[in-house]
Amino acid sequence: MSIFKRDGGLMDEIRCDEKDYLIWKWRPQGSSGGANARENAIRLGSSLRVRDGAVAVFVYKQKDGPIQDFIEGPYDQILSTKNIPVIANVIGLAYDGGTPFQAEVYFINLAEVVQVKFAVPFFDVFDPRFLDFGVPTAVRGTLTFNIKDYREFIRLHRLDEFDLDTFQRQVRDAITRYVKAIVANAPMDFNLPVIQIDRRITEINDAAMPVVSERLGNDFGVNVTGLDIAVIEIDKTSEGFQQLMAVTRDVSTATVQAQAQVNIKNLEDQQRINAENLDETLRIQREETQYAQRKQTETSYFDAYKLEQQAAVGIAGAEALGNMGTSASMAGAGSEDGAGLNPGAMMAGLAMGGAIGQNMAGMMNDMMQGMNQPTQGGQTPPPIMSGQTPPPIPSTAYFVAQNNQPTGAFDMNTLSQMAASGTLTKSSLVWKDGMTEWVKAGDVEELVSIFSQMPPIPASNSSEVN
Repeated sequence: MSIFKRDGGLMDEIRCDEKDYLIWKWRPQGSSGGANARENAIRLGSSLRVRDGAVAVFVYKQKDGPIQDFIEGPYDQILSTKNIPVIANVIGLAYDGGTPFQAEVYFINLAEVVQVKFAVPFFDVFDPRFLDFGVPTAVRGTLTFNIKDYREFIRLHRLDEFDLDTFQRQVRDAITRYVKAIVANAPMDFNLPVIQIDRRITEINDAAMPVVSERLGNDFGVNVTGLDIAVIEIDKTSEGFQQLMAVTRDVSTATVQAQAQVNIKNLEDQQRINAENLDETLRIQREETQYAQRKQTETSYFDAYKLEQQAAVGIAGAEALGNMGTSASMAGAGSEDGAGLNPGAMMAGLAMGGAIGQNMAGMMNDMMQGMNQPTQGGQTPPPIMSGQTPPPIPSTAYFVAQNNQPTGAFDMNTLSQMAASGTLTKSSLVWKDGMTEWVKAGDVEELVSIFSQMPPIPASNSSEVN
């Protein structure tokens, strides 16, 4: 487009109205392509309009090589040596407005996103487990990129020779090589069977993205914004696929059988272990129960056991004392002068031993009868100090608290013997039918008499015994 200057000179309006472009070269209106002076003739005072997301590149051909000037959009001004300093260096300050200068102007679209569809034809991919069988595999997808660093892009490409179709074909060939290499190595990199490779497209795509982005940036100066591997196709009619499936099927069958045997063995072992554990648990529980019952029995009859032992000791002592008298009598009878024979001591020993033995034996029998005597109605007396009314029992029998457990019932004769042996004291708790609670034996009027102190043995009798 051109405009007329006030003095009649022809001015240019430098702008790009293309909708879809990546690189576009501006030419003055009315000029033709090819090597001619009019094509690149630009006058100072012409207007320059650059849209947002684009950059205008002025290329000045000099003896020392081309010089480039970049004007980024948005921009809308009249060209002058003030706002484009490079122009001043090229044409000098002697030229005034309207003087033309030679420059090539290119517009680069920084906002344009270019999509390139690619397809990798069938190539052999090998399973890492069975490298003898190659499976034909094809890949299809889309690459998306734009130009971000336009200075690097211009360094890699000649603007005057740039062709978008040729550029896209070069990019498509490159992406095909890169994706093919990544897919071919995917079974080994991901430890993946070839027949399952199409199930891992997302992981393969994520692995390919950084590789493709770096290589296309270095080789073509483009910024990769997206890589979409849409399809990874396996040729299931190929011989390699059929052979691989056959081998895989055999291996899978053998693996399943082996795993089944392992599972059965594990199940049998677990059942055996559970059975052994159950037997051991039951044995321990049985022994613990028996032990607890034995201890409970020993605790319940501890007082009876103690009295039995005391009675045995008393009987043994009485018998020993009686035997002493008998032995002394026999020794005296064997001497010539009768020395050592003490009829009084012998009789006293015999009498005392027999009396002690009979008394202890009788006391033991009475106590055992009292302990084995059932309560009326077959009921057990209430807990000590419980405050509950106990079941009726014979009025002449008392229960005695021993080790915080009720024992008895005992009649008065047995209680007297227990008091004499020290098993029953005034502070012992007792209970009988008709009482509302356990009380101390010394507070029961009926039992006071059994705690009377026995009179001491006279000294003269004691000396005779000795």
